[in-house]
Amino acid sequence: MGLAIISPGRDPEVWIENIKMLDADIDIQVYPNIDRKDDVEAVMLWNHPKGILNEFPNLKLICSMGAGVDHILSDDSIPSHLPITRIIDDKLTISMTNYVVMGVLNYHRQFIRYQNQKVKKIWDMSSPEIEINVGVLGVGELGGDVIDKLRLMKFNVAGYGNSPKRDLKYPYFHGDQLDDFLKQVNMIICLLPLTPQTENFLNKDFFNKCKPGTYIINVARGKHLVESDLLEAIEEDQISGAMLDVFLEEPLPIEHPFWGNDRIMVTPHIASVTNPSAAAPQIVNNYHRLLNQKPLINVIDRNRGY
Repeated sequence: MGLAIISPGRDPEVWIENIKMLDADIDIQVYPNIDRKDDVEAVMLWNHPKGILNEFPNLKLICSMGAGVDHILSDDSIPSHLPITRIIDDKLTISMTNYVVMGVLNYHRQFIRYQNQKVKKIWDMSSPEIEINVGVLGVGELGGDVIDKLRLMKFNVAGYGNSPKRDLKYPYFHGDQLDDFLKQVNMIICLLPLTPQTENFLNKDFFNKCKPGTYIINVARGKHLVESDLLEAIEEDQISGAMLDVFLEEPLPIEHPFWGNDRIMVTPHIASVTNPSAAAPQIVNNYHRLLNQKPLINVIDRNRGY
């Protein structure tokens, strides 16, 4: 039995080092130099070439190298019987929440405005705070933690998700209640899972339903956002601005209009980055569970997409 790492653009060495520290006997092959494909029974994936898994006749387990699995589920060639696992790490949640809270405070206390005024040597003490009501799209592990922290800071927060939830301490909307949700908020944080239903969720129709001047933070996936629709909504002042950490194409092309738009803050997909030292034990654990025919951990539900 062997393990293959298929992650174009990522350095596999730190992963190999952490895995070998846990089990030096694991046979690891790394794409594109995978010569013994019959030996591969488990793969670690991040943005793999679509269709490549058909080359492994004895494959029994797919492990995402991060919390997200949309990069795997988008490959229609993967057999439905193969289990897919993801990484669950408290540090990922902490990093994401800290990033989002920073974005909320930057907008609430207008730090971007003051940075621009500093360049122009403008001293303007008017309206030092913007009143905000925060809406979180996606109330899973990440979204729930964001809401908890913002509520501790006394922000008004509402959540929106796909399905009903009970016994929440904040306003929650779901399904066809999106319009009602948008009427309550003027800052929106996207933490939705990426599924066929949520792709292009942040589009022109969505922005037109927002309160005029709503601010957008997207830390989920680039495919949630129709980028041209956002630019148009900002130009029309329907959306006041945005803080974006994820994009349709990464790295963001140097000619992309987001770079030159002073109402859009860009960060290079760093809101929450998988730590191999925390992720490797989960992958090795599942590797051993597969070997010993025991139940796997952190298995995703393909029907839900996460």
